[in-house]
Amino acid sequence: MAVTSMDIALPNQPACLVSAKRPKFRVFTARCYSSVPSQVAAIDGSIWRAKSSSATGTQVGEVVFNTSLTGYQEILTDHSYAGQFVLMTNPHIGNTGVNFDDEESRQCFLAGLVIRSLSISTSNWRCTKTLCEYLAERNIMGIYDVDTHAITRRLRQDGSLIGVLSTEKSKTDKELLEMSCSWDIVGVDLISNVSCNAPYEWVDKQSQIGISTQMGEMERLTMLVVAYDFGIKHNILRRLTAYGRKSKVVPSKWQASETLKMKPDGVLFSNGPGDPLAVPYAVETVKELLGKVPVFGICMGHRLLGQALGGRTFKMKFGHHGGNHPVRNLRKNRVEISAQNHNYAVDPASLPKGVEVTHVNLNDGSCAGLEYARLNVMSLQYHPEASPGPHDSDCAFSDFIELMQQAKQNA
Repeated sequence: MAVTSMDIALPNQPACLVSAKRPKFRVFTARCYSSVPSQVAAIDGSIWRAKSSSATGTQVGEVVFNTSLTGYQEILTDHSYAGQFVLMTNPHIGNTGVNFDDEESRQCFLAGLVIRSLSISTSNWRCTKTLCEYLAERNIMGIYDVDTHAITRRLRQDGSLIGVLSTEKSKTDKELLEMSCSWDIVGVDLISNVSCNAPYEWVDKQSQIGISTQMGEMERLTMLVVAYDFGIKHNILRRLTAYGRKSKVVPSKWQASETLKMKPDGVLFSNGPGDPLAVPYAVETVKELLGKVPVFGICMGHRLLGQALGGRTFKMKFGHHGGNHPVRNLRKNRVEISAQNHNYAVDPASLPKGVEVTHVNLNDGSCAGLEYARLNVMSLQYHPEASPGPHDSDCAFSDFIELMQQAKQNA
């Protein structure tokens, strides 16, 4: 799959409602070549016309589509999109601008943003700058005025593709195609590049978002969760704080023995980007902590737990990306609308006896949650913190609190 833009001059644009200067729109030749990942022999090589409004250069990445209707800033700052071009199926993006309260990490980790219609003005009381200004400042490539519906259909039919975005006219189509054929995201450790470098204690500087649970001050001081940063989103830590738990965040390669020295009441394995098979060191850490402390895995953490328990993980055709995925909670016999972002899944048939599937994705029947009561283990394939939403699965945090409390009482 490829994207090519004609050098068409843009009409004069009105000034941004929150800025005296005009948005920094530019016109380039933006070409995106992609091939099916290396394990599939077919080559797509199609060309799509687009315009660029942010960073220049050439970038390679895996192309995935996201079906969320809102929350593009949370998507931009989600570590789990490292190495990927995110195509938004919602056609109109950028009308609310950006603000610093909705960021889920310290920077943008995705490779690029692909949208249909880029808003030329903003209208939101929290807006501080336009989307194109935000992307340009962070050197993130973005293209717009492209048929995202057609590309989404291609991705659903052929699976996630490797793409190249380029604003460099000196690069030929053949060079870009060769670049896409020589690049792969499978088997690459992307966690190490997004994790923190040293442990830190999370201090919530914002008001709590969504549903909060009041806890006594003494309980706040005596309950500690150690969170492994495989690409942890801020709202996961906010939700733990809202439920009255102190959080200590540690790097992805933090030794399990050092974690146990902290005497945590529970350990959380966070979301993160890439292939779970590419981070065996993380799986070993999970194995060493199983049975010694209650654990909760989210997204990447869920898949690492699946491997640590003896199961297998596999790459999905095009994954789940968006805030509108229905999941059946088998334990509570109800359907929850969830926010998801992953290209890999756990094979439930490979799990040993005693490990229970607790949640099932209703779109494709894939495993969306696990529990192993004997070792005080629970996990979800998706994001219960759901920033910006929906909040149907927020109860998972209270389930984790209950798991820690029961383990403490039985100790």
